[in-house]
Amino acid sequence: TEKIRVGVIFGGRSSEHEVSLKSASCVLKAIDRTKYEVIPIGISKTGQWLVGNDVLALLSSLAPGLMQGEEQSSYPKEALPVSLLPVPGTGGLVSLESDQGGMEVSSLASRLDVVFPVLHGTYGEDGAIQGLMELADLPYVGCGITGSAVAMDKAMTKAVLTAGDFPQLPYLVVLRSQWEKDPAMVEREVKNHLGYPCFVKPASLGSSVGISKARNSAELQPALAEAAIYDRKLVIEKDAGNAREIECSVLGNDDPIASVPGEIVPSREFYDYVAKYHDGDSQLIIPARISPKATRKVQELAIGAFKALDCVGMARVDFFVDKTTEQVYINEINTIPGFTPISMYPKLWEASGIPYGELIDRLIELAMEHHRDKQRNVTSFSPKEMKQP
Repeated sequence: TEKIRVGVIFGGRSSEHEVSLKSASCVLKAIDRTKYEVIPIGISKTGQWLVGNDVLALLSSLAPGLMQGEEQSSYPKEALPVSLLPVPGTGGLVSLESDQGGMEVSSLASRLDVVFPVLHGTYGEDGAIQGLMELADLPYVGCGITGSAVAMDKAMTKAVLTAGDFPQLPYLVVLRSQWEKDPAMVEREVKNHLGYPCFVKPASLGSSVGISKARNSAELQPALAEAAIYDRKLVIEKDAGNAREIECSVLGNDDPIASVPGEIVPSREFYDYVAKYHDGDSQLIIPARISPKATRKVQELAIGAFKALDCVGMARVDFFVDKTTEQVYINEINTIPGFTPISMYPKLWEASGIPYGELIDRLIELAMEHHRDKQRNVTSFSPKEMKQP
């Protein structure tokens, strides 16, 4: 049987570029090469798409020294610049080769059967890459445009969850321009509606980049300034207090299932970027230390939130659970969760009976199932009264 051709895309123009490389490394090692012909596709920090046997190693070597926005003058011959045409039926990558000062487009791959985006953050998890896949009419792993875009924007997520009466901690949404014009007004709003401590976050970013804890009014303005570096929209949330940080993985399309919940015990004051990816001292406790009743509630809310945001394929839903009352609050939803060796999404499914390799198989199957379902949609229309008898 001919192997399924899987394009694994990683890197990207995001502050989570390095995290994406770590996740992709694990996916590329675990994917079953007897079933799949794997095509690694790396996106540099400048947005250049590259293919090649060592493109992951190449981007890993560039990542520490090349900042977003800087230009890479040249790449090794083993790394071929490519593009994906947003044209249905082409089904593959094309190479971009210089020819007398111009760009000659020639065929590189006869087809891609399915795409596995391992792109965290901006342009990868926010509906951008999903839109390109839709235009190219290619199956792809994970949520579609709507679910990706809404889940990436914490303010929009909270608005949808509020409309669905899901339990959340009190929060405020502030535009960067509002804060810059009237910082005192923002400080009054926080004091009157949230109090301290509180957390300040960029609305559309992950991996805890740009997040700060403000314990008092003196720390609020620096926290807002930090978040405003990364986004025009800022989310300020009330501190969860004496609560456990709980995560639950969701898998499926129209009939999703939830994993056993896991618990994060951060090595630092909160689960920031360093605690997640660098110091290695944070604890992941699976299953979480919550009651069976709270476990069922977390799983129920995880599936409910997944459906409310029109997610498909996969997502990880994060919660706070009060240690005393076991009141459950939804924190956020991640549509392309980490796949590193210490990431909760694959660990929770392994604890639930789905090992890493099988999880990849299921995600690819779900992608192709969802694409087949979309193929049933009619994209043309002719009013009945215009038809000839």
